[in-house]
Amino acid sequence: MDSIWKKTVPLPSFAPLEGDISTDVLIIGGGLAGLLCAWRLQQAGVDYVLTEADTICSGITKNTTAKITSQHGLIYDTLIRTMGAEKAKLYLDANQRALQQYRALCREMDCDFEEQDAFVYALEERRKIDRELEALRRLDFDATFEKTLPLPFPVAGAVRFPRQAQFHPLKFVAGIAKNLRIYEHTKVRHLMPGKAITSGGILSAGKMIIATHFPVLNKHGGYFIKLYQHRSYVLALKNAPLYEGMYLDENEKGLSFRHHRDLMLLGGGSHRSGKKGGNWRELEQFAKQYYPKAEIVSRWATQDCISLDHVPYIGPYAGNTPGVFVATGFNKWGMTSSMAAADILCDLVQGKQNQYADVFCPSRSILHPQLLLNAVETTLSFLTPTVPRCPHMGCALKYNNTEHTWDCPCHGSRFGEDGTLIDNPATDDKRMC
Repeated sequence: MDSIWKKTVPLPSFAPLEGDISTDVLIIGGGLAGLLCAWRLQQAGVDYVLTEADTICSGITKNTTAKITSQHGLIYDTLIRTMGAEKAKLYLDANQRALQQYRALCREMDCDFEEQDAFVYALEERRKIDRELEALRRLDFDATFEKTLPLPFPVAGAVRFPRQAQFHPLKFVAGIAKNLRIYEHTKVRHLMPGKAITSGGILSAGKMIIATHFPVLNKHGGYFIKLYQHRSYVLALKNAPLYEGMYLDENEKGLSFRHHRDLMLLGGGSHRSGKKGGNWRELEQFAKQYYPKAEIVSRWATQDCISLDHVPYIGPYAGNTPGVFVATGFNKWGMTSSMAAADILCDLVQGKQNQYADVFCPSRSILHPQLLLNAVETTLSFLTPTVPRCPHMGCALKYNNTEHTWDCPCHGSRFGEDGTLIDNPATDDKRMC
């Protein structure tokens, strides 16, 4: 179940930490967000170290669909209503800036970077499209309405963002990571003020950035209630149409389409982690109906942290953890969000102001309907009298028949059938009994 990215490029390897060291900034987590923070700090001349418990990009980054875009669903109408036009504009600008930074960086490396228009379509309700277009006009962004798309089914309409992009994420990572100060196979076992106790020694740091996908400090920041995780699935199809552009259903359970070289990447089948969903079966049925000559050459799944208001948490970890910062809750848009996070956090750890920091501040209001849904899901899981249970916070694990894993419906930790940890926030294997 390796992604086409994992199958087609080797990544540089790094030695584990051996002994005690000190640095100005410790970055925990070697996915794209952590690596871009390291790269930005290195460019700024800041002393840093990045630690990764496994190998770089061995978690979520390798399973992305790798779209670089500011079009994060039909989000801008909602942002204007909930945060105001000024902050909505800053959110848009932060992501457009991230796109431009990728554009500049990718000129210097072979990572299959391609400019593509991005489309979010609605199958039935045109009003959602119209509201989004009106919101984007208020934000002075050049989006357009599209009545028809090259997809094999009719749509009510779509919002088009021009000159967005797609790339090969691991080729990009290979290009930026090789000269970074990274320690792989170095697990952080315990954090205390100014120090991280790791599997290879004590690492002292003035500042810390936690970029572990789901934050690992349970006692601070309330992330266990502010986040849940969502799984989605991808098929790579040969002998299928190669549409120009990137396409996404406005419904989170809908389908997405993009191409990579001679392959169509068909995404969908999504569900909350630990729950049932369409998974690859839904995608296979769609491909069989509309692309009967297509051949499945690869399949994979990914998992995304979803925030309460669909805006990432980037900034100070919590009020009682001075000098600790976080990047999480990318809501399926990890490529642009990782670059935006690196931009913001590189400034914050140096004590500089950043114009986008307030929009993404993790301590913003939690009063959103999703908070109640997360609380209900956690309560129901606690009351479920089953074994095994998740070592993260004790929720009842659910067996995933499709992927043959044990998944946590509360926070998204996943384990192999033998209890081996696959995805955090749990930090240890689960003893299956």
